[in-house]
Amino acid sequence: MRVLFVANPEKAHVLAMVPLAWALRTAGHEVRFASTPWFADTLTQAGLTAVPVGRDSDLWDQLRRAMPEWEYRPEFGLPAPYDVVQDPAKADFAQLRDGYDHIVQSWHRPACFPMISSLVEFARAWQPDLVLWEPLAFGGPVAAEACGAAHGRLLWSYDAFGETREHFLRLKEQQPEGERVDPLADWLGGYARKYGGEFSESMATGQFTVDQLPESLAAETALPKVRMRFEPYGGPAVVPRWLWSAPARPRVALTMGVSATDHDAGYTISVQDVLDSLADLDIEVVATIAESEQAKLQRVPDNARLVSYVPLQALAATCDAVIHHAGFGTFLTMARHHPVPQLLLPWDFDGPVLARKAQEQGGSLVVRADRATGASVREGLLRLLAEPVFRERAEALRAEIESTPGLHRVVEQLEELVAARRAAA
Repeated sequence: MRVLFVANPEKAHVLAMVPLAWALRTAGHEVRFASTPWFADTLTQAGLTAVPVGRDSDLWDQLRRAMPEWEYRPEFGLPAPYDVVQDPAKADFAQLRDGYDHIVQSWHRPACFPMISSLVEFARAWQPDLVLWEPLAFGGPVAAEACGAAHGRLLWSYDAFGETREHFLRLKEQQPEGERVDPLADWLGGYARKYGGEFSESMATGQFTVDQLPESLAAETALPKVRMRFEPYGGPAVVPRWLWSAPARPRVALTMGVSATDHDAGYTISVQDVLDSLADLDIEVVATIAESEQAKLQRVPDNARLVSYVPLQALAATCDAVIHHAGFGTFLTMARHHPVPQLLLPWDFDGPVLARKAQEQGGSLVVRADRATGASVREGLLRLLAEPVFRERAEALRAEIESTPGLHRVVEQLEELVAARRAAA
């Protein structure tokens, strides 16, 4: 097969897509990865063949101009209309319709427009059999429909997008015929008609969805799914010498991800307060803190080791617990190979929803980031270290992840999907 991956130039989204691209290449398929020109280095560093399409643009600058009140962390959790996933009371047609209208105009359209025409041109020239697109890269389904390829979403988050769409479509059907306004369909339908087709729901949520969350944490939707076991990839990395051997005392990781500092925003929590609150405990705290945040610290306790970056899969093997922002990749990396109890401090995007599901599963505790004091973090961490149930539930989560189909089986399923489409044609 020829397989085209499509992603907006956002590092956290692409890292979750790389292992499947590798697996498809290893199975003998041709793989190309399309994004904007400036992002090509990130893709080639991962050993992938980049296809620069469209023109470079700064999405975050566009967001600030489109929404003057917007900053990197505007509100707790998901923006409208996707916040219906956090609060089912918002399952109101008018609210969802207006939320879609705003998010299309202020986010989806400016993020995707610079790539779409060039992406369609490449897809029609290269003729992929399959297009895999991350759920915010709507150029993917536009290009796939334009060249006749099978296509599906590859998730890097909880599927707030699919769950929201199901709420909207259910409520839309209840409206009078002349009032069934659908801003997302109107926008994508315009592109479909431009390239000789018509809008279908697959342009919003894919013909299928590759979901990397285990069933206990995933969204419950009726969308066709291909379940895939998460495999960690964090970019180029070196395992330092101090990680070669087991620590002398319990080790706790503290990490707040890379997205905030990548976009010139600080952390939601006070790292200083957290480190101070843990300073008298007989533990080793490994804090993977961006250098810009390290510079803000006034003191570093004796039991803390500060590093700007360390490969999380290597760190996880040595940890007794982890404190982090409830990021998709961080959470699953810590859960994948080692049963590490997790203290989650969510704030951004799907973090609050994922954290709630993780707490319900039993291997994690949650403190909202804007309510996370040194004292509350200390209390939660001491519970994770002292109460065996958290490690037991973390072990159960690891077993569930292990039982999910691995990359080899997912490649076979994708081959079968494309073969079935060819046979039907």
